[in-house]
Amino acid sequence: MSKTSLLLGGNIGNRMQLLANAIKMIDEKIGKIVKSSSVYETEPWGFQSEKPFLNQVIIVETGLSPKEILKELLDIEKNLGRKRISTRYESRSIDIDILMYDNIIIDEEDLQIPHPRLHKRRFALIPLAEIAGDIIHPVFKVRLEVLAHKCEDNLKVELYENVGFIKIRVKR
Repeated sequence: MSKTSLLLGGNIGNRMQLLANAIKMIDEKIGKIVKSSSVYETEPWGFQSEKPFLNQVIIVETGLSPKEILKELLDIEKNLGRKRISTRYESRSIDIDILMYDNIIIDEEDLQIPHPRLHKRRFALIPLAEIAGDIIHPVFKVRLEVLAHKCEDNLKVELYENVGFIKIRVKR
C-alpha cells in the first residue's frame, strides 16, 4: 500500500459540507484516510475573488496508482459540481490536488508529483506540514515543515476549524 497526500479546497457553496462529501467519496473510491489536517480559510491564490477558500489536507493509504487516483479525483470533483470553465484559476465548489505520492517523482504532461507549485503555496504547505511535517520533499530534499516556514507566499492562511475527518458530518 502507498500513501498519498491530497489537498482539498473550494470557495463556492457550503464549503465544509463539500469537503466532508469529498472526503467520504475519497474514502470509498481511493483508500483509507489515515490522517487529516485542520481546516484553514485561505485567500484565493493566482486570481481575485471576494470568496475565501477552505482548504484541508488528508493522507490516504491506497492500492491505486497515481494515474488511477487522478482519474477518481476528477470524477469526484465532477460529481460534487466542479465545472472547469477555463484553464485559468477560478472560484470552484471543490478542487482536489495530489500533493505527494510516497517518495516518487512523476513529470508527465497530465500529472506532476510532487505538485509542481507545492513549495510556493502556504495554503497547501501549512496543512500538509501540520500532519506530515517530518516528511522529506523528494525534489528539494528538506522537511515539509521547513518548506512551509520558508515559503514566501504571504496570502492569508488562518485556522478555520480544528476538525478531523471523523468529526465531519456527511449528508446522505
